[in-house]
Amino acid sequence: MPNSRVVASSMVEQTCDILRERIRTGEIPPGTRLRQEVLAEELGISRTPLREAMRLLAADGLVELEPNRGAIVTALRHDDQVAFWEARLALEPAAARLAAERPSTSGVEAMRAAIAEQRSARADDEGFAANRAFHLALVAAAGNPHLDRFAETLWIRTVGQSIYAAQASDATVVAAYADQHAAMLAAIESGDAERAERLTREHILASPVPEALGTPQT
Repeated sequence: MPNSRVVASSMVEQTCDILRERIRTGEIPPGTRLRQEVLAEELGISRTPLREAMRLLAADGLVELEPNRGAIVTALRHDDQVAFWEARLALEPAAARLAAERPSTSGVEAMRAAIAEQRSARADDEGFAANRAFHLALVAAAGNPHLDRFAETLWIRTVGQSIYAAQASDATVVAAYADQHAAMLAAIESGDAERAERLTREHILASPVPEALGTPQT
C-alpha cells in the first residue's frame, strides 16, 4: 500500500506542474483569480493538495495569495519584467560558459534534440516549446541544479514567451533561432567557453524581448 504522504506529495507536485504550465503558456493569464472549487473539480482532487500547490506557486512568485480571496496569477509591472529579463541575460551566457568548460553527453544530447524539434515544429506553440527546451537544456548542461530552478522561474515569469510566440509563425525567424542555437551548441561541444558565452548573449539580445521592454540591446 503506498505511503499516503508520498501520494499526497506527488499530487501536489502534479497540480503545481499543471498550473505552472498553464500560467507559462498564457492559458491562465496574469490577473486571473484561481477559483479553488472549479480547479479542484476540473483536476479531480480535493482542495487540500490544491491549497498546498497554491502556496508553492506563491513561493515562486507565480501567484499572489490574498486573505479570504484565494489566489491571483501575478501580473508583473514593467519594472519587474525588465528585472527578470536582466537576470536571464546574466544567467544564460554564464551557464553556456560553464557548460563549455565541463561538457556532458546528456546535456549536449538534450540541446541537440531541442534544436531538431525546433526545426520540425509545425505550430506556434511547438516552436516556442522547442525554443524554451533548448535554453533550459543549456542551463542544465552547466551542471548546477540551483541554476536550473532559477532559469525555469525566469522563463515563466518573463514576457519572453508571449513575444516569441508572436514571431513563431515566421519560418525565417524560427530557422534563424535554430541556426543560432546550433552555433551555441557547437561552441559548447568544442569547449570554447568564451565563444559559447558570447554567442548566447548575442542570441538573447537579438530576440524581440529587449525592444518590447525598451531595454538597451548591448
